[in-house]
Amino acid sequence: MDTTIPHSSPPPTVDPLETAGAQNPAPAQAVDDTRFFGTHLRMRWWKPLVIIPVLLIAMFVLQILFTLIVILVEQAAFGRDPMDMTISPLMMVAINLSLAAMGPLAVLLTALIGRVPWRSLLASPRRMSLRRWGVYFGAFSLLVLVALGLSALVAPEAAGLKSFAITGTTVGLVLVALLTTPLQAAGEELLFRGAVMPAVASWVRAAKPALIVGMIGSSVMFGLVHMSIDPWLLTYYTAFGLCMAAMAVISRGLEAPIAFHVANNVIMMVAAALFAGGQGIEIDRSVGMGGPFMLLFIAVDLAAVGIVWMYERRQRS
Repeated sequence: MDTTIPHSSPPPTVDPLETAGAQNPAPAQAVDDTRFFGTHLRMRWWKPLVIIPVLLIAMFVLQILFTLIVILVEQAAFGRDPMDMTISPLMMVAINLSLAAMGPLAVLLTALIGRVPWRSLLASPRRMSLRRWGVYFGAFSLLVLVALGLSALVAPEAAGLKSFAITGTTVGLVLVALLTTPLQAAGEELLFRGAVMPAVASWVRAAKPALIVGMIGSSVMFGLVHMSIDPWLLTYYTAFGLCMAAMAVISRGLEAPIAFHVANNVIMMVAAALFAGGQGIEIDRSVGMGGPFMLLFIAVDLAAVGIVWMYERRQRS
């Protein structure tokens, strides 16, 4: 009989780090670069319920506060009628800066509450590029100028231009438009396409449904905050938001939507100032102010999306 005692194998060595990892698996990454831009942020379900209402309320509070201050100042200094709804140079400063402030606020709040890198709100998986923005801004400026010229010839009511005149008010409006409207447009894009769209999309796990929900949800909010119940105007603002969202998704960043938003708003506001008869700018969003002519501007937005698609396809190839 074999009396040899077999050697027992030593117990396997257990790595305490592996044990801890098995018991407490690492949390999912806050940014998923494999998903579409706008659906790339991963956050707990309750966080968008904090981020979105806080940002929208802050936007309205800042606009009301800044506008009220300007009305009181102009009423005391120039005898402005409180019921006068025209936009003076000082009023344009108030409106533009209140919206411009929402950009950094949206990025900061989303980064802190969502615990995501702030750069990921601007572009992902790549970094934001000033060169890319410049290319888009040049192309979009030409597109908007051509569209404005065509609308003035084919559908003057679409252009909303009155008589040409240059006064001190006109010069002030043009200067303010050139200096502050780019900040206003960028602030809106950072808010709605940089923060709100991925926050809404984070409620849906699958990438493509998340993309649809994020784009539609953020665009409907964008349309509603323009405070118009005219069906044509509401449709236009919502379509504008959808086109900006599409640009962001296609280009994987905010350069294209910011460039188009800046080009569109600056050119339109400068033209409105020059053709306001030397007075303040009137913006009427009441029922009846829209019409089928809004389809022309929607077509311009869609053309801009096509430009982004072609440029990005060429860049990737």
